Amino acid sequence: MAIDLVPVWIAIMALAIFMYVLLDGFDLGVGILYPLAPSERDRTLMMASVAPIWDGNETWLVMGGAGLLAAFPRAFSILMPALYFPILLMLLGLICRGVAFEFRLKAPHKRAVWSAAFFGGSFAAAFAQGIILGNYINGFRIVNGQFAGTSWDWVHPFALFTGLGVAAGYALLGATWLVLKTEGDLQVWARRQARRALAITGLFIVVVSLYSPFAHPRIYVRWFDAEHWLWLAPLPLATLALFWAADAALRRGRSQAGPFVAAMGIFALCYAGLTVSLFPYVVPHEITLWQAAANPRSQAFLLIGTLPLLPIILGYTAWSYWVFRGKVSTSDGYG
Repeated sequence: MAIDLVPVWIAIMALAIFMYVLLDGFDLGVGILYPLAPSERDRTLMMASVAPIWDGNETWLVMGGAGLLAAFPRAFSILMPALYFPILLMLLGLICRGVAFEFRLKAPHKRAVWSAAFFGGSFAAAFAQGIILGNYINGFRIVNGQFAGTSWDWVHPFALFTGLGVAAGYALLGATWLVLKTEGDLQVWARRQARRALAITGLFIVVVSLYSPFAHPRIYVRWFDAEHWLWLAPLPLATLALFWAADAALRRGRSQAGPFVAAMGIFALCYAGLTVSLFPYVVPHEITLWQAAANPRSQAFLLIGTLPLLPIILGYTAWSYWVFRGKVSTSDGYG
């Protein structure tokens, strides 16, 4: 009797996507906030706060994309043509930001150019990821198991709205990260930016949460059916509580780690809510994870390399954050 490995791959993919959103989210957020910083010294400190870890964060994006291709090839064959341009924009943004990291330091006479590239790449990547999310919630035109839309179906008002929402959410993560990693005037400034980003992010979450169930009957039934709503109610209530906790911590100015932890919790609960809304579909609202899965033998073969690699990546990630813990300063080697 063959073992069903789809749940294992679901867990691996869910972890990879979640880790990417959290870890690369805050350094993209730092880039989005970058041009608003009070001074050039502060901008240097902002880049220094993510310089040792930003490229390692993107390991999870590679794992997520490779896992989708290997474990759910049917979904990959639909999602790639449907989201080709947003994915291209995201990759170009990440490349631009990576180049800007190095050239801003090595070419100080053109620092303004590379600073603009750092911001532009960060915003483009975040905005593109939000567009991908919006289209994923809306679903795709599928005929006979294949994408039947055009290359421009992604240009949808809701998807553009979620693009701005993800950028605001990443700005929240970035601002709370700066609260954790900096001190003095820059930390005070980061607290103000975090409170603004928190309010804007909350607005986007409310709109998306109202739009999704009323635009898609299946999501409505999932959340508001008499059998479901009682055990799902803790998700929005816990999210509301985390918003209150984050705002209180930022307003009082006592806790430095608290706002960042609360912001990560908000993202985790939103991720859980999205999972509740769309599961078990990997191509909403047409193809389930089991329908899109690769041959069980292929899944088993891929696990031989993936399962040993996963704890290595987790260990490396934890170790790198431990090594570069504490407050950042201009003497840390970047700037």
